[in-house]
Amino acid sequence: MKDDKTLKVIKIIKMAAADFIQLESNGASLITITDVRLSKDENCANILFTVLPEEKEEAVLEFMKRMRSEFRQYIKTKTRLGRIPTFDFQIDFGEKHRQKIDLISLKS
Repeated sequence: MKDDKTLKVIKIIKMAAADFIQLESNGASLITITDVRLSKDENCANILFTVLPEEKEEAVLEFMKRMRSEFRQYIKTKTRLGRIPTFDFQIDFGEKHRQKIDLISLKS
């Protein structure tokens, strides 16, 4: 179970990532931040996201990975986090699978 401080850090990173993407992306696809996974020592954060249309996933993933240092700088200037973790971005395949299951169950 995560403590309140960890949950607060996750929420701050998730909101900042959504704001950053809105500012930096070209708008050719819908990028949704679905989760942030923070390591126990809070030194690493994996930011999970989904992309619509799905054909743009790889391009968006490459974009996000290129923007890691800019995002870290954005976090430094826009939040009051004391210790800034290193960031990585990943496509949230779990969320994609859940959405497909929901769609199948609606059809039956």
